[in-house]
Amino acid sequence: MNVSIIRFPGTNCEFDTEYAFKKIGAKTDIVWHKEESLPKNTDLVVLPGGFSYGDYLRSGAIARFSPVMKAVKEFAEKGGYVLGICNGFQILLESHMLPGAMKRNENLHFISKFQYIKVVHNDNKFLSKTKKGEVLNIPIAHAEGNYFVDDEKLKQMHEKGQILLKYCTKEGGYDNPNGSVEAIAGICNENRNVFGLMPHPERACEGILGSEDGIKMIEGFMH
Repeated sequence: MNVSIIRFPGTNCEFDTEYAFKKIGAKTDIVWHKEESLPKNTDLVVLPGGFSYGDYLRSGAIARFSPVMKAVKEFAEKGGYVLGICNGFQILLESHMLPGAMKRNENLHFISKFQYIKVVHNDNKFLSKTKKGEVLNIPIAHAEGNYFVDDEKLKQMHEKGQILLKYCTKEGGYDNPNGSVEAIAGICNENRNVFGLMPHPERACEGILGSEDGIKMIEGFMH
């Protein structure tokens, strides 16, 4: 599998992401945001975490206009797989490749900690190696992770299985660290080829660092 990892000014998780995908045997390319095309052999595009353009205006609001995003959109429209992690998720929302928007965390503070999340739907490429209802331990690190979507769109997302991950306790009970609607931590588009989540699976790939649950998530793209 060939993974193209997009780097914007302010991105800071590109090398963590590269490490995680190389660990599962993928080949990676780090692509500068000014490129107008993706490597021809790309199987998966990843928009990694960080603070693209310093999060000016809103997180992801400027990055959506980077030249490479036109190529990313065209890739997705042709059925290519795209994964946005944290700031990458925010960029996908600002680019209207995923529904909804991000607001400041409910407590108005930056949150950085390990967080349990529950798999809501696994009938997609990204989470195909996990089990429905499985609880994973994945780090979060964000100030604008309060996911919002209106009631009508939320209902449609439920009907189409687009809500993939929710924040939870270790036992799988309700938890909501940032105020997101229904404690939503990750979603996909209707075609199940564009994915976004606030937790960082690339930071949960070594037991010595606290968790290997992230490997289980990204491995789905290999099959």
